[in-house]
This record gives sequence, structure tokens and C-alpha cells, in this order.
Amino acid sequence: MSANGGTKAIIAALLANVGIAITKFIAFLLTSSSSMLAESIHSVADSGNQALLLLGGKRAKRAATPEHPFGYGRERYIYAFIVSIVLFSLGGLFALYEAWHKAADPHPITAWQWVPVTVLLAAIVMESFSFHTAIKESNHTRGSQSWVNFIRRAKAPELPVVLLEDFGALVGLVLALFGVGLTLITGNGMWDAAGTAMIGVLLVIIAIVLAIETKSLLLGEGADPADLATIERAVTAGPEVERIIHMKTLYLGPEELMVAAKIGVPAWESAEELARGINTVEARIRAAVPIARVIYLEPDIYSVAAERAGTGTAAPTAAAPSPSESGEVAGRAGG
Repeated sequence: MSANGGTKAIIAALLANVGIAITKFIAFLLTSSSSMLAESIHSVADSGNQALLLLGGKRAKRAATPEHPFGYGRERYIYAFIVSIVLFSLGGLFALYEAWHKAADPHPITAWQWVPVTVLLAAIVMESFSFHTAIKESNHTRGSQSWVNFIRRAKAPELPVVLLEDFGALVGLVLALFGVGLTLITGNGMWDAAGTAMIGVLLVIIAIVLAIETKSLLLGEGADPADLATIERAVTAGPEVERIIHMKTLYLGPEELMVAAKIGVPAWESAEELARGINTVEARIRAAVPIARVIYLEPDIYSVAAERAGTGTAAPTAAAPSPSESGEVAGRAGG
């Protein structure tokens, strides 16, 4: 996902939610509908969440420091996780509390009866605009993935968060319209309470899904199978590498991948030739997967006997630099 695409979707969602929150809260003040209050708080929470995502994106751009040598890219994951907590507590739990409160005193809507329906219909239109923007921006990077796989596998958290929030908001609006509509038709405030409760359950479920997916990113995810296969092909595409002994990848941020590998190399005549070969391999990796910006390659001499013994490498010989010597030359990032 490009940063610009994510920012555009976040801003569209923020503008929509601020306008929706104001109109919903006015409708609540006029009608005392619990569904309208739950939806008001939901939109306030969503607005705060989009502000958190923008803040996380800005802070993630800070330059690396000695204390954080790999930079601050993961701040975007941290703020996305905070979003899930806000959505769970301020959105879901508040709606469930309000449903319980309304069920204890299920008064009908007697004043300004046309206001909540009008506001909810207008909110559906505004939320649909935000959801359409998020879908359009997501399609730029989603490819042939299903929406479920896109949300589960996306390394940039902003678009999945906005997609789930907007989807939840649209479903919540329909549930609120259901509760308010039946309350107006029947004069029974229990329908309003039921609509509010369904909104609360929906938000709690979405918050849990967001928390689970963001937790995985915070723990550290490696490259997806397609990128991993591309990197492996790039490493072994030339005569500089005989085979990959083992390799690990890790996302340092949504758009920065670290690659660390132990590679079997031929018996080079000098450390200078070895270093040139390593630089060539690094260049191939970056050309194949541009987000692979931090690369560490450790050269070694591969041995079938050692592989069977579980090490995969042989002791250094006179014809080749030892791992301790060559590692200082080539086991580094950059080229």
C-alpha cells in the first residue's frame, strides 16, 4: 500500500465521520434515542481513530537513531493497535452499556420523529462515500486477493483499519435504522435498545479482529510467500551463490523489509572478490523486491556432510576466507 493511498482514505473517513458525529449527536439531543447516542459515540471514536492513524503515519517517518537503529516504522502498527482498543472500549462497550440502560427504561421516541431517520439516511450516504474511497485505494494493491486475505495479510495497517471501520459503520447505521424505525412504528423503546445492543456487539467483534491482526504485525511478520520466493530466486540467480543455507525476513515497518541469510558461496580467491559477489546479490534482491532495504548476507562454504549433521556449513579451508573474516566484509546492509 502506498502511503499516499492510505492517507487519502484516512482523510476521507475522518471528514465523513466528523460530519456524521455532529448530525447524530444533534439527533440524539432532539429524540433521546439510545441508538442515536451509540452511533454518535461510534462516529466520535472513528474520528479519533483516524486522527491516531494520521499521527502514527507521521511519527513513523522519523529518522533512525542510535537507540532505534532500524527506525520507527512500526509506530504505525502501535497506533493501529490503539485504534482497536478505542473501538472496543469507547465504541463497543459504551453501546452495550447504553443498550442495557435503555432496556431498563424503554421509552418511545415522541418528539422530532423524522429527525433520526433523516440523519441515519444522510449518514449512510456520507459513510458510503468514505467506504468507496477506501475500497478504491485498496484495489490499487489488493491484486487478486480476496478481501479477507487482504485484511489478514496487508503489512500496512491503515487501509484494513479504515475498511473494517467503514464497513462496521455502514452495518451499524442499518442496525440503528432498524431499531429506530421499529420504535417509531410500534412505540416500543425496546427495539431502540435492541438496535443499540447489536451495534455494540458488532463493534466489539470488529475491534477484536483488528487487535488480532495488528498484534501479529507488532510481533513481527516475515515476507509473504510470493516475495519470499522472489528473493530466493534473486539470491541464487547468479554464480555468486551456490545455495541458500537458511534465510529469515522481517518487516521493520509496512514498507521496509529486512533480509538476513546464510549463503553457500564458491571458494573465492580473495575477500575482495567475495565482497563484490555479495554486493551483486544484494543489488539483485533490491531490484526484485524494492522494499528489501536492509540486507545482511553471511557467506559460508556449504557441505553436504555438515547439512546431514545439522549445521549446513563446513569448516573454513585455506582456499577460502573463513566465515569470521568474510562475515566482516559481506555480512552487512547496503552494497
